[in-house]
Amino acid sequence: MKKSILLMIFVCFSNILVGQVYEAGIFVGGSNFVGDVGRTNYIYPNEIAGTVFFKYNHNPRIAFRATYSYLPFSGNDVDADTDFKNDRGISFTNTIHELAIGLEYNFYDYDLSTPGKTWTPYITIDLAAYNYEYIVAEPQPDEFLYDSKNSFTIPFGVGFKSKLIGPLAFAVETKFRYSLNDDLDYTTETIPNLNFGGNNNDWYVFTGVSLIYTFGRPACYTTGF
Repeated sequence: MKKSILLMIFVCFSNILVGQVYEAGIFVGGSNFVGDVGRTNYIYPNEIAGTVFFKYNHNPRIAFRATYSYLPFSGNDVDADTDFKNDRGISFTNTIHELAIGLEYNFYDYDLSTPGKTWTPYITIDLAAYNYEYIVAEPQPDEFLYDSKNSFTIPFGVGFKSKLIGPLAFAVETKFRYSLNDDLDYTTETIPNLNFGGNNNDWYVFTGVSLIYTFGRPACYTTGF
């Protein structure tokens, strides 16, 4: 009996070291912008965007994940629901490149190898660095000089994931980012033609569907955080 217990402990410990559950996949969907230009709907994907990710499942409830996101976005006052913006008629496009690490929490135990535990809603929160383009000067009327800069944000989101077949699963997710900047739409107080008014920082959002491949399943999970 003693030898059996020691063998079980050894097998679990070995799997914890070399064979935790991993997931890799892609999200495909749409991004949208909420700021001084265009619509103000927080979920209104209108530009094709995508994400690749890798996850380490610490236990059936908690996963750590790393993501890279390619997020084009745009705004057009013609699509806004206010006469002021419609008459103003400003539009823009920009693109964000984002790297993030974070935590995913499952509301139910999630384990593709265990019947009844192959789906769950979840929430996620990340720490992200992102890069985007902004305008630094207007040397001549309507001719602008662009540059890029980096910033940080704390994305948070909600989703639902479920098994498809074998090691494959899918997820539907929406993630929100409060950018901590007010110039994603090229707004700036230093250039009169780009001083659109408003002093609230911009948001950008991604909504998508993912295909997930799961591998490296161990015999035992860790049970604590």
